Amino acid sequence: MNLKDLLFQKKLPILTQWFEEVLSTYPADSQNFIKEKGNRFANPVGSTIGESLEGLYGELLRGWEEEKVYPFLDPIIRMRAVQQLSPSQAISFIPSLKKIVSLELAKEIQRNHLVGEFQEFAAEVDRLTLLSFDMYMSCREKVYKIKIQELKNSSEKVWQRIRMIYKQQDKKVGYMTNNIDSSK
Repeated sequence: MNLKDLLFQKKLPILTQWFEEVLSTYPADSQNFIKEKGNRFANPVGSTIGESLEGLYGELLRGWEEEKVYPFLDPIIRMRAVQQLSPSQAISFIPSLKKIVSLELAKEIQRNHLVGEFQEFAAEVDRLTLLSFDMYMSCREKVYKIKIQELKNSSEKVWQRIRMIYKQQDKKVGYMTNNIDSSK
């Protein structure tokens, strides 16, 4: 038996633990709601996390490539990029898979002499972690660019309003000055 076979056999408990690991990064009051993955429309966060983790897991077992893993990694990274999480918190769910797998399959890895295969799997998870960090930073950069643009737009509107007020005041002062001059 090889590691890939074991990972397929233990897919459900590993995915369940991985989902719980992601949930642990959310406030306690949000965790119960997110846990209910069911309906994509009633709970988009929970269903997105569940679908993303399942897709990532499958791609890791198939020997992932960036373009194949992107559709699964992108939604969860985008979601976490707009939340109040540090970069390490936002992507910590990726490397946590190594710990989950090693704990879930420890006996089988030792019994079947699969330490080398586990190390290869761990290296792939590390590669995925680096990709997720790049994706997270790209998303955060976009968020900051949007915030800067919003600030520029709002400050421009303030300046337009100030100019309009000054023009109105200049017209009043000019009208009053003209009336004073004409009365003499």
